[in-house]
Amino acid sequence: MAVLYLGSCDAGKTPSSRKEFLKPYHIDGLLINKVSFRDDDRTKWRSFREGTGDDVLKLQRFLFNAGFMPRSAFDGVFGYVTQASVRLFQEYVRTMEGVSSMVPDGVVGSGTFGHITRWEKENKVSDWGKMSSQNPSKSYSDWMQLLQQAKQHYTNNPGPILQHLNKLPNTYSTKKPSEWTFNTNDIHLIGIRRKQTESAVRRENDDLFVLLINGMAFTFWGSTDASVNMAKRKDEAFLIEGQHLYRFGWHKISVESKIYRALKPKNPKGVMIIRDWDNDNAYTDKDIQVKDNQGNVKGLRVNPSINIHWTGIGRSNFSAGCQVIAGKSYLNHKNELQDCSKFASSSYSGLTTSNKKTKGAYNVFTDLILCYAPKQVTHLYYTLGREASLDLSHNFGSQYAEEVLNRLKSV
Repeated sequence: MAVLYLGSCDAGKTPSSRKEFLKPYHIDGLLINKVSFRDDDRTKWRSFREGTGDDVLKLQRFLFNAGFMPRSAFDGVFGYVTQASVRLFQEYVRTMEGVSSMVPDGVVGSGTFGHITRWEKENKVSDWGKMSSQNPSKSYSDWMQLLQQAKQHYTNNPGPILQHLNKLPNTYSTKKPSEWTFNTNDIHLIGIRRKQTESAVRRENDDLFVLLINGMAFTFWGSTDASVNMAKRKDEAFLIEGQHLYRFGWHKISVESKIYRALKPKNPKGVMIIRDWDNDNAYTDKDIQVKDNQGNVKGLRVNPSINIHWTGIGRSNFSAGCQVIAGKSYLNHKNELQDCSKFASSSYSGLTTSNKKTKGAYNVFTDLILCYAPKQVTHLYYTLGREASLDLSHNFGSQYAEEVLNRLKSV
């Protein structure tokens, strides 16, 4: 069998219109009208390449049957969803089966083919393929319960910033507390903010992110707050706490050498932020009280560029206001620590064909979203709160965030 990777096509399966085939994915910046795939771990474009058999279709059927590709179109084209599913299969073999030599790079060579053959002989199905929102893990249910408790609490007890939000006629991709929604058929991401009221010019990656998808909970880490040195302005932006609607998209869409998969505000106008109006390098209720020269409260602003993206391995905070996720480690659906540091790149420079690095845990995050999103769903609900809100549930408590973060950083 030939090596299969992004852009590979079975005989006669190359789309008649490559542009139309890619259109649902290429909706941002320099990707618009592109007729090649963006291989973001290799920072290069991949053309459609037609083979002589039906190897891609066989691969897609395997990934579907094994529980990694529920959205399969069985089209014989190794596209973005197939690449993400292959990486998840490789990651599952690496972590759940203990094959430490496996690197989840999305390339199907002899090593990956060998594991596929083994799985097919044993009729194996992954845990991930057996889970669902109707058959959730306890952790998933606990987090969903906490979200409902948070909605009730902040609807009845909004602080100064949420009170200001409630008075606005249009909040774009940000929802008012009474509008927060937690349908289990949707994808949910929880951001847990820490130390936001402490003054800092260079912020650390000291926050948590919990992805709730397909009845499972996966935990990542990074930062929800901007570093002043990255923002390059004194009044750095802070995404306000609450719920925001994000769509699947791309980051760095104006710089061809840096384009990669990320999440963007669903409404093109953006999400609601508050700037550090009092210039104390912190996010506090004081910021909502600062007035301009005419005596008007500066208040909240809408911002289109607060994405959810990668921050290397977590060594540096690459946020100018975005929500950033580290690639060094994560907790899987069983709350088991997974170390990606052997192959996770710390920056763009490691993402080349020769280095064979990946974005590590960040890829697990984006691949889960792309593969396990329900049909026709191209967005998720991001609910950002501070660690004190964990006290709303007896299943967690405010100390939970620090304990989990220390565990994630221990690798």
